[in-house]
Amino acid sequence: MAKKAIILDLDNTIYSVASIADELFAVFFEMIISSGAHDGNMQAIQHDLMRRPFQLVAADHGFSAALMQSGIDLFKEMKYTGPIEAFADYAEVRTWPQDKFLVTTGFVNLQQSKIKGMGIEKDFKEIHIADPLSNGKTKKDVFADIIKRNAYNISEVIVVGDDLHSEIKAGQQLGIDTVLYDKFNKQEQQVLVPKINDFKQLKDFIF
Repeated sequence: MAKKAIILDLDNTIYSVASIADELFAVFFEMIISSGAHDGNMQAIQHDLMRRPFQLVAADHGFSAALMQSGIDLFKEMKYTGPIEAFADYAEVRTWPQDKFLVTTGFVNLQQSKIKGMGIEKDFKEIHIADPLSNGKTKKDVFADIIKRNAYNISEVIVVGDDLHSEIKAGQQLGIDTVLYDKFNKQEQQVLVPKINDFKQLKDFIF
């Protein structure tokens, strides 16, 4: 069945976080190093910050309560002011007729500034930022609400993103078809969902 709606993740799905990481995280990396209040594995911390929500990274790497709060205070006020290049293949998605929804987790100001930097606001019927600090909603909550309000059948919706433990898991829990977007083939383990590295490949799942 052709899909009526596509739910897309933002970070590492529409653009590469690594492309802005040096500028975005420089101050925070300095804060982590100077505090010493973590497990000491800076390489792993830097890698995880580019792929996962801050609060989860902080918990996994033993950030002290003070360091975690300092990070929250920093990121909730942060905005990225430069232009951001979307992946070239994202242009394919813009041409498709389906309703498109952007659902991302993170700090509201920062995520909004990234979206503005790419100029993709008009590509989506709705944009949702699941910010644990402000609304407490998870991606699963947002997905369920989108389906209910728009009276979609579950089979008419597809979720696309890079994180098996976030949007992919949320979609699976709701019975929605999911596709893992692994642009740089970093997901080496065997996955139980279809995997693509170019949006042109997504056509097979939506038309």
